[in-house]
Formats: sequence, C-alpha cells, structure tokens
Amino acid sequence: MTESGTVALVTGAGAGIGAAIATRLAHDGCVVIAADINEPAAAETAKRLLDQGLQASALQMDVGNAASIAAGFASVAKRHERCDILVNNAGVGRGFPFLEYPLEDWQRTMAINVTGTLLCGQHAARLMKPRGWGRIVNVASASGFRASLARTAYGTSKAAVIGLTRQMAVELAPLGITANAIAPGPVDTPMTREFQSPVMRSNLIRGIPAGRYGTPEERGAMVSFRASDDAAYVTGHTFPVDGGLRAAGVRES
Repeated sequence: MTESGTVALVTGAGAGIGAAIATRLAHDGCVVIAADINEPAAAETAKRLLDQGLQASALQMDVGNAASIAAGFASVAKRHERCDILVNNAGVGRGFPFLEYPLEDWQRTMAINVTGTLLCGQHAARLMKPRGWGRIVNVASASGFRASLARTAYGTSKAAVIGLTRQMAVELAPLGITANAIAPGPVDTPMTREFQSPVMRSNLIRGIPAGRYGTPEERGAMVSFRASDDAAYVTGHTFPVDGGLRAAGVRES
C-alpha cells in the first residue's frame, strides 16, 4: 500500500510496460506523472487514467538528454514539491552483429538506458531526501543476465542498470530510500508482435518454463510491491519477471 498523495513518476509511460506500470500505481492510489519523450503518448496515458477517476498528468521528458531531465524534475518540484516513487522504465535497444555494431547506437543506448537512469535517480532522490522515504525501481532486463545475439549495447546497458541499482541502494539507504530493479523476460506488447518473427517468438517461448510471453500488467504488479511500504526492507536486488527463463537450463531430452 502507498500513502494517499504519493507522487510517482514513470518514464517511458506512453506505451507498453511503462503505461501498465503507470496504470497499476495509479490504481494503488498514487498521483502518477506519465513521462515520455513522446508527449502525445504520455498525454494519452494520463487521459486514460483521468477518465477512470484516477490522478495523473503528462510530462514530456527525454531521458537521453540531461537538460530535459533537469527541466522535467524542476517542473515536478514546482507542481508537487515532492517525488516519492521513481520508475526508470524508458529504454531503447536495437540489434546489430557485434563486429558491425555502430558506435553512435552504442552511445545512444548507454545515454538513455544507463546515464538517463543515473540522472533521473539523482534528481528523484533529492526530492525524496527531505521526507526520509522513497522508492526507486529500475527496469533492467533478462538480457542483463544472459547474452543474446545482436544485443551488444542493450544487454550491456541492462547489466549496467543492475549494477547501478546496487550502488543506488547502498548510498541511498541511510536516507530511507530503497532502490530495486526488475528484469523482465519476453513481454507481449504491440512492439514485440510487430518486430519479432514467428520463428523468434517460438524459439523464445521454448526456453521459458511458463510456456508464454509475460504481460505488461505482470511487470506492473512487481513494481507495485517494490514501491510499497511492505518492501521497506528490500533494497539492492534485481527481480526476474520472466516465467522461469533465468532459472532454466536444458528443457528437452
């Protein structure tokens, strides 16, 4: 459970996992700020929540740009004077063979997935510190634990997010702030349905003991607990939400 009036900022909330997380936190009673580089998408998420009688607003924020992050949190501070929960969900990932991996894509992926997570965490924690309470939940990936073809930048960036989560947890614990991460496995979203071939989906499902893709709502449920009072003594950990993917070894004989 969260205190009434708790302010939660979710990055990448315009669609997919981010929108599902924003929805879950709004239903938990939070005042949700749906942040996204795509302002119309963020506004659509906020409108959908408002139409349900929930509390939400939209915020245009590019987590790959330090100035945009600073401006976004300045707006939050001015309007709400607090930020109690931060979910670092925004991220990017493109696939290229290792030998041809473009430097510019590597740098962009690191800027958004890693540096953006760092900067948002710093800004949010400064707003959490005066109240002595805060929750930071970073969205990593199963790719941060297990390498896959063509994911040089994405997998490395998510491994860095896992390490950064531990660092946040150690340094922020004395301030009453916890930092955890979730590591989703394959998620069924419009994006994955568009860009993953039937063969790729079949191969992925074969490696998942649960035998299916996860849903964005299942990710939102995990974030909800990590952001709650009940998780006060849980910090520095990354929790797979992957249907058993990480636990599995050989599954066919």
